[in-house]
Amino acid sequence: MQRTYPKSALEVGVRVEAAAWSRALPGASGLAERAAQAAFAAARPRGLSPAGAEAAVVLADDARMRALNRVWRGQDKPTNVLAFAACPALGARNPARDGQGISRATGQPMVLGDVVVALETARAEARTEGKPLANHLRHLVVHGMLHLLGHDHRRAPAARRMERLERKVLATFDVPDPYAPRAVGGIARVTPLGVHSHDKRAPAARTARKKRRRSAR
Repeated sequence: MQRTYPKSALEVGVRVEAAAWSRALPGASGLAERAAQAAFAAARPRGLSPAGAEAAVVLADDARMRALNRVWRGQDKPTNVLAFAACPALGARNPARDGQGISRATGQPMVLGDVVVALETARAEARTEGKPLANHLRHLVVHGMLHLLGHDHRRAPAARRMERLERKVLATFDVPDPYAPRAVGGIARVTPLGVHSHDKRAPAARTARKKRRRSAR
């Protein structure tokens, strides 16, 4: 049975940059937004003001992802997901001191950053592992959101904590454990996930937030 988290105080702007997403997975935008909301609710940072937080998800293609990966990580190839954190201090669990954190005086929301997912890579991985693209997209968005919230997998203890959170969130959508090895063609496979970049100059995903703000006026 699918469960839901309480309202998370997170605004999510989803930008479908690659039109092929709509053909490959109708409803991908809403699916990504709900996955981001669930991840935030499960790992909500301490000290969050009533103004809440905001983040953006970009549904891109491999060409866009390859360009981002080349510029930000020095790797001239696409990957499945990249997360660009706007609030590095969350990694230290101290958002109140970060320049991009919450301003209680102005009541502005915390800007978490951007999560970018590449269609062709995500779709190929889903096919290889015999899983629905919808489930894999949920996993990639949840993984990226947890990076924005300060989680990482550089060391084993941190990786285990992050994976536990991912399993917890994905279970609310009835998504099977993504880290359980699956025998595909006689080979046990687990998809490696992309990484995050703690840099306040996140990519064009912020356009999604700006559009939302203008439409709300």
